Amino acid sequence: MESVGNIILYFVIALAIIVFSVLTVTTRRILRSATYLLFVLFATAIIYFQMDYEFLGAVQIAVYAGGIVVLFVFSILLTHRPGERADALTNHRKWIGLSAALLGVAVCGYSLFSYANFCSKTLASSNGLDIAQLGHFLLSTDKYGYLLPFEAISVLLLACIIGGVVIARRR
Repeated sequence: MESVGNIILYFVIALAIIVFSVLTVTTRRILRSATYLLFVLFATAIIYFQMDYEFLGAVQIAVYAGGIVVLFVFSILLTHRPGERADALTNHRKWIGLSAALLGVAVCGYSLFSYANFCSKTLASSNGLDIAQLGHFLLSTDKYGYLLPFEAISVLLLACIIGGVVIARRR
């Protein structure tokens, strides 16, 4: 049975992830947004450490919190002045953003409830999921594998960084 301290720590970290995630997308200063993203990634690493996935926690800190955020900040500094504020959104754009967010919540909810049977059969049926099994589930090319989306996101991030450098060089 888990201790009360672990449960309280989980809820505190989950609340921190929610708050900093919202701050990441709502702040008008882009460097603050990158800093809030860094806090979200560190809090996610704490959750991994709490679940006794030390390797995933270390990778989260080294790769995402260390590498990706540094690349984001580097790209931001190449394309923007550090103190520059973003323009306020018009009402039309706020409604488009809200509609897209609600559509994203609906898609995530549908996928969560439609794959509940899959998750109960694969993840919950194994006695103690270790890192090798988790890696196989996430990065396999099987029916429910996530190798293609993982690679697509890495290519997308690389394209964004190259685009930022190209835009910065034109100035």
